[in-house]
Amino acid sequence: MKNDSITVFENAPVSRAVLKNAIPAMAAMLMVLIYNLADTFFIAQTHDDILVAAVSLATPVFLIFMAVGNIFGIGGTSVISRAFGEERIEYAKKVCSFCMWGCVAAGIAMSIGFLAFMDQILTLIGASVETMEPAKTYLTIVALGGPFVLLSTCYSNVLRAEGQANKAMIGQILGNLLNVVLDPVMILGFRWGIAGAAIATVIGNLAGAGYYLRYFLKGQSMLSIHIKDFTPKERIAVNVLEIGIPASLGSLLMSVSQIFVNARMARYGDMALAGMGVAMKVTMITGMVCIGFGQGVQPLLGYCVGAKLWERFRKIMRFSILFSLGLSAVMTGLCYLLRDSIIRVFLTEPASFEYALAFTNILLTTSFLFGLFYVLTNALQAMGAAAQALTVNLSRQGIIYIPAVYLLQALLDVTGLAWAQPVTDLLSTALVALLYWNASRKMIGTKALLTQKRRVLAYE
Repeated sequence: MKNDSITVFENAPVSRAVLKNAIPAMAAMLMVLIYNLADTFFIAQTHDDILVAAVSLATPVFLIFMAVGNIFGIGGTSVISRAFGEERIEYAKKVCSFCMWGCVAAGIAMSIGFLAFMDQILTLIGASVETMEPAKTYLTIVALGGPFVLLSTCYSNVLRAEGQANKAMIGQILGNLLNVVLDPVMILGFRWGIAGAAIATVIGNLAGAGYYLRYFLKGQSMLSIHIKDFTPKERIAVNVLEIGIPASLGSLLMSVSQIFVNARMARYGDMALAGMGVAMKVTMITGMVCIGFGQGVQPLLGYCVGAKLWERFRKIMRFSILFSLGLSAVMTGLCYLLRDSIIRVFLTEPASFEYALAFTNILLTTSFLFGLFYVLTNALQAMGAAAQALTVNLSRQGIIYIPAVYLLQALLDVTGLAWAQPVTDLLSTALVALLYWNASRKMIGTKALLTQKRRVLAYE
């Protein structure tokens, strides 16, 4: 039995179906962006750029929790949306329950691991004598809330698979807004500094996870989180993980590569490190909006794959590519025009400001490609093209990016660390376009032909 939201996937005009699902996802990602900026902003109000550097070091480590949540969230969304297209409702319920309990187990294991090896992690990410203690304080507190980070991240994706984009958005906004409201109270009002930022983050994720769990427990969903529906069998674990792991590798490797670059940037001093951290936040504005658009489109494409609606799949892709190109171009232009003002919000030292401005100018050169990249990447995930998705995510922040960092730093010194990302953006966008073209030609061409033959045989 399809609900009204699922019916929109199949019958609504393409532009309406895409925007109905994508706008809430973009709004939610904007709120995630505000939440990410809030910690840095209110820490900056202490006028201590060492603390800004410490947050810049700690943030990518914390984002590893979100990356693991995306294993279950993006993998589950892909499998569930295709199952709905095939009208396999009971299977979709089992997938949803697997995602729930997988998040709980992984979150607890990660929290224990982070707390046990905190000193080694801080040494690995390049913490200096000055940044060691504040970074340790931040990460110790947020690690305690690990399972809630995974659950909140997972179900902000999964709800979109059953057409509940607005509820997915509300859960994200609730948690992130609470964090933003608590930041000034705890950082400045209570004078808890970086510990206040971490406590606000934990409370925000707890609230977001609680909203999603309440939604399921009230029986508002076609899906299930009950332990009785949990099973890794029937290829549920395999199907979720083979899409979720490649998808999350993008986020995971983004965190790892940022840690790697931070460690190399730390050689040039804490002001350079703070400047790079803020420059990444400026370009994150375009990136997060485009990530949201891609995530909003994915369930529509997955449903079309499951239901074998190939012509509708093509129309959705055509509209999404054109819209995303315009969106990322406009966002990049705005970030460029406002870059000075944005940087001054976070940094007060002239040295760190100059670094941030130079790095921002470099990073913005290719951010207009973000929309195209994320639409094509999410399309591969929606199609269940696990090998291609794995290739893209390994390449963008790993196979292409890491060698580019070494090579360009050797050629251009400190600015080479910033130029590595634009070079990687160009090469990875070309790669994902090629992989999508090959995968769609094989899948849509072959399966559309088989569908047509079945219809002819049925008619005869």
